[in-house]
Amino acid sequence: MNDQGQLIEIFQKTGALLEGHFILTSGRHSPTYFQCAKVLQYPEYLQKFSNEIANHFQDIDIDIVITPAVGGIVLGTEIGRQLNKQTIFAEREQGVMTLRRGFEITPESNVLVIEDVITTGGSVNEVIELVRDSGAKVVGVGVLVDRSGGKVKLHEKQFCVTELEAVSYGDDEIPDDLANIPVLKPGSRSLK
Repeated sequence: MNDQGQLIEIFQKTGALLEGHFILTSGRHSPTYFQCAKVLQYPEYLQKFSNEIANHFQDIDIDIVITPAVGGIVLGTEIGRQLNKQTIFAEREQGVMTLRRGFEITPESNVLVIEDVITTGGSVNEVIELVRDSGAKVVGVGVLVDRSGGKVKLHEKQFCVTELEAVSYGDDEIPDDLANIPVLKPGSRSLK
């Protein structure tokens, strides 16, 4: 399914690819934003994208699928269902990625980390650290959209459905045409 044109068309028609002035979860500014929840609300796309990731990891010994909240939960749950594996999520508590709601990672478990979108990989790195701190092993990372264009490598067994190089800027690099557009912060992590 890796036809970039077809993927972009799906993202645009479902409202998952937005244009404007956005502050990303990473804190960087961008003229585009991927709101994967908009595409994943449609069962045909959720199943299609999840199937592509699940198929890639089907021959790896996996005990648990974990995602960072909130964006990865829907995708991770479907991938866990397709792989018939326990699926949990990590979430921030006072700014620290943690397991809540009675979720546990058994030491020596093989864990697959799933995320909907990465730009810098910060949330996924926090989940990887959480898994390792639990005494378990990360066996792979699956991603729907890699906004870094393949520059962010989080694991030797990393797979993404699509790599799209999305332009982003630091606070001191914002071009005037972008700075003149009202800012939106659609991400799930509150910025401090």
